[in-house]
Amino acid sequence: MAYFKKFDEELQDLLALFKKDERWLIVVNADPDSLASAMALKRIMGRKVQGVGIAHINEVKRLDNLAMIHYLRIPACRLIPTLVAQYDKFAIVDSQPHHHPDFDKINFSVIIDHHPYPEQPYAGAEYTDIRPEYGSNSAMLTEYLYNLKIRPAKLLATALVYGIKTDTQSFERPFIDADIKAFRYLTKYADMDIIKRITRSEIHPDWLKYFSRAFYNLRRIGPGLYSHLGKVENPDTLVILADFFMRVHDVSWDVVSGVYEDTLVVIFRGDALRKDMGKMASSLFSDVGSAGGHKAAARAEIPLKALDGADPESYVVKKLTKGKRQVMKRI
Repeated sequence: MAYFKKFDEELQDLLALFKKDERWLIVVNADPDSLASAMALKRIMGRKVQGVGIAHINEVKRLDNLAMIHYLRIPACRLIPTLVAQYDKFAIVDSQPHHHPDFDKINFSVIIDHHPYPEQPYAGAEYTDIRPEYGSNSAMLTEYLYNLKIRPAKLLATALVYGIKTDTQSFERPFIDADIKAFRYLTKYADMDIIKRITRSEIHPDWLKYFSRAFYNLRRIGPGLYSHLGKVENPDTLVILADFFMRVHDVSWDVVSGVYEDTLVVIFRGDALRKDMGKMASSLFSDVGSAGGHKAAARAEIPLKALDGADPESYVVKKLTKGKRQVMKRI
């Protein structure tokens, strides 16, 4: 009996797309799961195409992501128009074209993702594999490698382990058996000492001021928490604090927001039992910006101009409480 499920027919459809005279670019919104997935897809393309690149639409500032790129030697660069012009075909992993405006400018031939299906499926791709039940995209790509009889090298296996670990939050977020199987399979080849080095690089000393600000602005909204950090130098600080507040006893969800450049960024975290954070983010903010995610983790990005001059913190509070300020209290 095979360790992972087999999907030979789908794999042949994917491999048939790779031509020797074409250059492919794998595009991601960089985080550990997407970077690991891009590494795996690059390995699969291997010598089947003329060249493969990895590009991210976001500026990578989070220290653990930078450490991951450094220690695992991930050849990723920032996506710019002149880079796009150098490639013939494009793939997207751990995301979908509707997730960010920067994806709109690219015609994707391959989509491999584990986020929920969009209301209007992307029609341009020649190959699409979307499995929302998976806790990580890295587990999906591990199945691809296994079915293709490709044993992951140490750095690739380490990246995939870290991708699974972060996207499932060490299996505290929703996951399925395939995520566990992939994690167990990969640990035979991964370097766990490198993972320890990466995980110890999460917080920059300059970010500690945001912890103080987050505690000062913390509010209770029913079984949830909300805090607004004002202007931030890096939106990843919002993610770290949203994850941190989920450790508070008797809190089933939390929201942390801040202003990065000309955008209001709102991070959602939940226990996946009461509220669906992806649906919550979408219902509150999809009419004014990009919003969505999983049951336990979601994100919204709203251009400040869409607020029509409203104070960002008051704007989010009004959305979360539906204008009923009496259900909200400062801690």
